Amino acid sequence: MDQFRWCFIGTGRLANQVAKQIIESGNHEIVTCFSRNQEKCKEFAEKYHAQACDSSEEALRSDQINGVYIVTPHNAHFRYVRQALEAGKSVLCEKAFTVTSQETDELIRIAHEKKLYLAEAMWTWFSPCANQVKKWIDEKEIGEIKDVSFTYHMKSINYAPRVSDPRRAGGALLDITVYPITYAYRLFGFPETIDSKAVLSNGIDVSEDIALTFRDGIKASISASIIDMKGLEKMRINGSKGMITSSFYHASTKTVLRKGLFYKRIFRSSKQPFNSYVDEFDTVASEIREGLLESRMVPLSATSDVMHIMDEIRSQIGLVYDNLE
Repeated sequence: MDQFRWCFIGTGRLANQVAKQIIESGNHEIVTCFSRNQEKCKEFAEKYHAQACDSSEEALRSDQINGVYIVTPHNAHFRYVRQALEAGKSVLCEKAFTVTSQETDELIRIAHEKKLYLAEAMWTWFSPCANQVKKWIDEKEIGEIKDVSFTYHMKSINYAPRVSDPRRAGGALLDITVYPITYAYRLFGFPETIDSKAVLSNGIDVSEDIALTFRDGIKASISASIIDMKGLEKMRINGSKGMITSSFYHASTKTVLRKGLFYKRIFRSSKQPFNSYVDEFDTVASEIREGLLESRMVPLSATSDVMHIMDEIRSQIGLVYDNLE
């Protein structure tokens, strides 16, 4: 099958990580790219044999493009996704999908109106390990679920300038806490109650503790921080007959199910290496070629629901995104 041809809007650190992997897979090609930093854009284009464009309009204009990947800071997602949809292009947009649920729902409306594919690039939804966890739970391998805990403390405030920049919707919630929120939502649906606390500093949230209650009384606790490494990254799901432990951010290495004192089942994904984006991009390319209007893996209703959950969390912790660029 011919390579799937992409336009990249955004050419920063994550764009380079993704581009390297999907190009090396042999299944994808990057045709055009755009970034407000023209020096980075030209470097990216040279590295991946793409055309560096002076404007996003120029990058989207090519009739060779099969899909557009938006990988800019969060505050620019709405602008560029809308522009791509209005140009008649299918879109895969990085998490967090937008800054607010209102923006997300407006983009979904436009995509439906124009009958175009739109999906969130939440790679955990495409992970074989994460899908195995959901299968075990759906099949009641560990009985009735009692509770689940997520810890994601990664000192990532200096990962990229956007993370600490309130004008670019920086902070923990949209950058890292979105992962455990999304994971819990995928397993248990929309929470019945949400209780949130956070530490705010210099216009962003640097850490938060969130308690979610789901149907049947299932409780999820989330602790996340971008300023320390306490607890690192882990997930534990407790059931009446056992437990499941795994990483959840990428969930591309392994997950473990334990029952009783001696029973242990390990599922390890061998399809792709650690931190792989290839599953995600191969799946999206296939779905667009099928003519789907949204992803089977990440339904637009789920993306909207998670954004609504995060709106409520922001309201509770008093986080307001003012003066966005």
